Parts: sequence; C-alpha cells; structure tokens
Amino acid sequence: ILVRLAVGPLCDKYGPRITYTTLLLLGSIPVFGVAAANSYESFLFFRLLIGAIGASFVITQYHTSIMFAPNVVGTANAAAAGWGNAGGGATQALMPLLLGAIVMFGVEQTMGWRVALIVPGVMMVIVGVLYWKLTQDCPQGNFKEVRAQGIEVGSGKKGGMAILMQAARNYRVWILFLAYGAC
Repeated sequence: ILVRLAVGPLCDKYGPRITYTTLLLLGSIPVFGVAAANSYESFLFFRLLIGAIGASFVITQYHTSIMFAPNVVGTANAAAAGWGNAGGGATQALMPLLLGAIVMFGVEQTMGWRVALIVPGVMMVIVGVLYWKLTQDCPQGNFKEVRAQGIEVGSGKKGGMAILMQAARNYRVWILFLAYGAC
C-alpha cells in the first residue's frame, strides 16, 4: 500500500515511463533475492519487498488513463487491468509447471524452485528495458521533453507529498477509497 501511495505522485512528477521502468528493474532484485534466500528471515524480507511490485497496477492505470481519449479510457483501463490479472493467474499456473520441467531435467527439487524464480526476475528486467525503449509518457511524448516545450503535463513542478496531500483533501478520493475497499 505504501509503495502504491508513492508511485502515483512519482508518475505525476516524472512520468509513468521512468516510474514503471524503475519499479520493474528494482522489483527484480527481491525476486532474485528470494531465489538466493538461505534463511526464513531473508526469505520473508524478499517476499515482503516483492509485494511492492503490486504498485505496478497504479502505474498501468495512470499510463492507460493518460494515453487514451476519455471516450475509450474506461475500456482501455479495464483491458489493461484484465490482462494484468490474467498474467498473475498465468504465473500461478505456469510456475509449478516450470518447476516440474526443471526437476525433470535432473535438478533437485530443493534447488529447482530457486532456479525457477530466476525466470520471472529475468523477465522483469527484459520488460523494464523494453518499457523504457518502446513507450512514452503521454501522447505528446515524454514528460521531460514535453515540459521543455512549455507544455504542462502531470503535476508540473509539484513534489510528491504536495500531490498526495492535494488528493487527500478531495472528498471524492475518500469516497472512491471506501467504495474500492468495500469490494
């Protein structure tokens, strides 16, 4: 939850492209860390850090909202969220199969799960690099270049805490917070 609160203002200030790329690249570290964990404490530590990757949902919704016109943004957000959920489901189904394949090749099961966890870590690095190279922050380009042209996008020069406080003072945010929390 804390990381989700942080990435929204980071998207406003720096743009979704750099925020998502950073989350994916930094998020790969605890994924690799779980594979290398040698104690309950280190395993728990890395698993807790992996939870921060869930903030990618916020960035996806932000990026989709800024890239699509108001008449289709709902559909675009629903499709993006649906594919995100499908990816989580596919991971739940495919990781045991990957472990089974690794064990079939003669790797001990106690080591196989560690080897299997390298795959999502590598995929996060690859997707992070591709996201950086193949996307832009908004239809006009990347926030830095667009702002250099004098066009205001995102939050402009406001800092993360100022943006968060502005949102916290809006009663509509709290209504949506309660509605979403009740689901």
